[in-house]
Amino acid sequence: MKISSLALSTLYLTTACHAFTTPHHHPTARTIPTTSLFSTAEAESTATSSSSSLSPAFQSARDASVTQIESLLTASPQYAPLAPPLIHFMDEYFRSLSAASDSNSKNPDGSDITAEQAAKQMMRTVQFGMKYGLGINSNGDGKKYTFTNVRHTALRGIDFDPNDTRYQDEAFKQMLGDDVSTDFYEAGCNFFRPSMDLANSLILGVDNLKKATQQLEAGDNVVFLANHQSEADPQVVSCLFEKAGKTYGELASRLTYVAGHKVTTDPLAIPFSMGRNLLCIHSKKHIDSDPETKPAKSKQNMSAMNEMLQGLKEGGMAIWVAPSGGRDRRVVSSGKIPVASFDQKTVDMFRLMGNKSRKPTHFYPMAMVSYDLCPPPDFVEAGVGEKRNVRFTPVGIRVMEEVPNVGGAEKRHLFTHSAEFETIKGYEDLLRGLGMEKYM
Repeated sequence: MKISSLALSTLYLTTACHAFTTPHHHPTARTIPTTSLFSTAEAESTATSSSSSLSPAFQSARDASVTQIESLLTASPQYAPLAPPLIHFMDEYFRSLSAASDSNSKNPDGSDITAEQAAKQMMRTVQFGMKYGLGINSNGDGKKYTFTNVRHTALRGIDFDPNDTRYQDEAFKQMLGDDVSTDFYEAGCNFFRPSMDLANSLILGVDNLKKATQQLEAGDNVVFLANHQSEADPQVVSCLFEKAGKTYGELASRLTYVAGHKVTTDPLAIPFSMGRNLLCIHSKKHIDSDPETKPAKSKQNMSAMNEMLQGLKEGGMAIWVAPSGGRDRRVVSSGKIPVASFDQKTVDMFRLMGNKSRKPTHFYPMAMVSYDLCPPPDFVEAGVGEKRNVRFTPVGIRVMEEVPNVGGAEKRHLFTHSAEFETIKGYEDLLRGLGMEKYM
């Protein structure tokens, strides 16, 4: 299936289709170059921050985990510099779950959040990152995971879907090794869920979510046009949709996220990305950064467009995309966190693809509040990695009413304006409901 040059040029011009971990160039932001796999130099300088305020049980679990990670990394001198940012991330996670425990937050089965749970989740995630992101593990036989297709289907384990032919490939099973039965989707949710104060979190607009689910069941397509606040937004969607009901939790697992190269190249992001349905494309900035690789990247983007169009033609496809091109950034001078502006060309592209599919395609603005869960750096970072922070906090989603996909080219700006306006409205409602008016 070929696509028009107009569609492809739209993809090149947009800054938004590399969403879910790619930075947005907020007016207050400045670019900070970095070459670290996991973090900037700033993270290294703060990585040794005290793990104080932990209970004795969490402190002991944290110390044992750090010792284990240090032994793995220092065994290979080239990876020793990764230890400080990783330890910072571990400190953050243990503090987050310690706060959850102190708040008497519970797991879905009603059990307590414990230090043992924090250690198990952290060690498993870091080891996934080392094995699939860096190609190292304790046995010395780790292999990096390569996203070979522009459209990635979540790895849910060998027993999840008998029709998943990837698990019939012996080389693929050998690469996964002991993880051949691992559900990477659930692994990602289980990692971030205890850091969410779900008892005090909000999922609003369930009537609109119900309507979208019914449209998908009828074979229509649904696109959620969302603001984007943290690296954990896919897990936030999953956990809050689950809170709304089993049907919506199942929808969350089927969502396809439009993502950029960073989620498939950042070592610590790779395991989480392995558990998500993705459409992977390169932004115009990334395409132009290296003239020698530009043709290959352009070809990959054309493949991504064709894959998305094919999925929409099949019908029943649910897509999450951040038309802003990245995460909402804090305004340092005021502490406010405004919704980043939607890029019209991105919205136009999705409307065009929906129309070309000849399947009814519905657009729902989705407001998200998740900034405090994994606060991004105040300044945009140009490298693959960044300082990772984790907080125990309530989160929120509001699904707004569908924006009718009508109107010609002369009115396309009105569609984008309406989607952005509704997202901002829902965002402010969430902030009020969560007691976070300080961010308005």
